[in-house]
Amino acid sequence: MQITAIEPQKRHPERVNVHVDGSFRLALAAEIAYGAALRVGDAITEERLGELERQDQRWKAREAALVLLSFRPRTRSELRVRLIRKDFPEEVAEETVAALVEKGLVSDDSFAEVFVRDRTRLRPKGKRRLVQELRAKGVDAETAHASVEEVWEREEVSELGLAREAAAKWSPRAGEEPLRARRRLFGFLQRRGFSGDAIRQVMDEVLSK
Repeated sequence: MQITAIEPQKRHPERVNVHVDGSFRLALAAEIAYGAALRVGDAITEERLGELERQDQRWKAREAALVLLSFRPRTRSELRVRLIRKDFPEEVAEETVAALVEKGLVSDDSFAEVFVRDRTRLRPKGKRRLVQELRAKGVDAETAHASVEEVWEREEVSELGLAREAAAKWSPRAGEEPLRARRRLFGFLQRRGFSGDAIRQVMDEVLSK
């Protein structure tokens, strides 16, 4: 078999069409074609074509991952799942994520730190809820707990202080019975993951006014 044409695609100039024996055979990222030193007139085997297709699949997975990361940071688990949903083989998804981790473009530690910092500043929640949300995104338990502790220490905040901030957004209803108001405030703070001690202290402060 012989390569008879290598033509850039009109709509996607970063890719080329490779023709073998006069017929279209496969499309490749231009950087793969040039990196492989493909030239018109070269002999090529099915085995070599298969390897080029696998390289191109990894290239497409990397490009898809970079697009996903351009919208927001993601954990390793999130990125892997999204690539698999885009029909990339599990092995390719794992290789792609591992390569991005090695280059520092994906980091569960960095993701967790930013996540906790933003929640702490904008949407106060308790440690239990923050850890649950990080775990749901694929961050391991140790990293999740450590991130909360480190960010809270850096931001100089506490569970009690954040519970007070959250409670400031809650208000009793006109004519509401004290017991009912207490139950509502308890549920409000509990859903946000605050500890029992913090909830009880804040309820006493808020409902005694």
